[in-house]
Amino acid sequence: MDLTLAVYAIPMLLIWSWYLRRRQRAERSNLEARDDAAQAGLTEPVSLHPVIDQGLCIGCGACVRACPEQKEHKVLGLINGRASLINASDCIGHGACRAACPVSAITLVFGTERRGVDIPTLSPEFETSVPGIYIAGELGGMGLIRNAVEQGRKVVEYIASNPAPPAADCLDLVIVGAGPAGFSASLMALSRKMRFVTIEQESLGGAVFQYPRGKIVMTQPAELAIVGKVRFRNTSKEELLEFWKQAEKVSGVRIGYNTKMESIERIEGGFIVHTDKGDFRTRKVLLSIRRRGTPRKLGVDGEQLPKVVYRLVDAEQYQGKKVLVVGGGDSALEAAASIAEVPGTEVTLSYRGDAFQRAKAKNRERVDAAIRSGRLRTLLKSNVKRIDERAVQVDCDDGLVTIENDAVIISAGGVLPTALLQKIGIHTETKHGTL
Repeated sequence: MDLTLAVYAIPMLLIWSWYLRRRQRAERSNLEARDDAAQAGLTEPVSLHPVIDQGLCIGCGACVRACPEQKEHKVLGLINGRASLINASDCIGHGACRAACPVSAITLVFGTERRGVDIPTLSPEFETSVPGIYIAGELGGMGLIRNAVEQGRKVVEYIASNPAPPAADCLDLVIVGAGPAGFSASLMALSRKMRFVTIEQESLGGAVFQYPRGKIVMTQPAELAIVGKVRFRNTSKEELLEFWKQAEKVSGVRIGYNTKMESIERIEGGFIVHTDKGDFRTRKVLLSIRRRGTPRKLGVDGEQLPKVVYRLVDAEQYQGKKVLVVGGGDSALEAAASIAEVPGTEVTLSYRGDAFQRAKAKNRERVDAAIRSGRLRTLLKSNVKRIDERAVQVDCDDGLVTIENDAVIISAGGVLPTALLQKIGIHTETKHGTL
């Protein structure tokens, strides 16, 4: 009897011991990642995110396995036998964690007690407090591509199902933005034979277009009018944009690129959308713009020069050039490190702060490695004062420095469209950890 017990007990003890050691290693890794995120100031989520009831959580890890971002980022992890949000800034609101939880221990919310998030008040049809103006996608708090695509389609379906008598001088709809929500809405409007105009201040894809080259875009199946079912699950920025370009070509949908909306004026029976290319009279407006809206500018002489841009699209285009990157967030560090890896470049990273505390640890490590190898120079506690054709002037602790320069990339964030919404009369609510 004792021998039989030993035969079964010893393997079980070995398996249990292996499991405990593996779990302890994983928890130590999760604690280190959470501490790194806290030290970098990456504790505040940017969008919809999970709140985990530690009293209900059973530590099964289903939420961790379900998170589509987990392969690229450590968003969730088990600590002390319970699920925890490891790096809040990497969560983009998939919601797969809540669906996977077997005990309903996860709630999805906007904002936190420390940091509120302004979210427009929307009806179930995505209509704002101003009748006739709708919001879909990131501006409404849903940055996930699939959600944005679905919202854009549903808004137009609702508008088309409640038609007004035709008028020669008035459009049915003006769509502002050609990101996932705006493009989806445009295809639906075309399929419903609506009189509409879509304007986009930059390029097809909106925020997706501005992702760094090769960035993996996590998507889920979604329905596009005319095109049909989109079954992407894990694809790169380039692959997704190419798919959209082909859909644009095949469908024949027309988008007014390089057209910036300046204001919306309410008139009897609708609105006038004022742009830098002209005005549009319309009954309805769909805002499918990004929360970051227009890139934040430095306001210095020479910023209007062609060599100044506000995002990195392709690092290879800067081969053999002297480049200045301005900013201290992830986009700035990603741009500087990526260009520094291109042969023949001379890269300088200028930031007004004394450390890159807002950036993710992975990006700080890339920058540190580039500095050690001599491929990247940093100017902390510095401010750009002037941009010339062949040089830039930067104010540093030691005084004004002139740097030979071929290109400038300003990654100083974007201007929130709060003022625009307020001017239109759209009501927003500040969320502090609520849905």
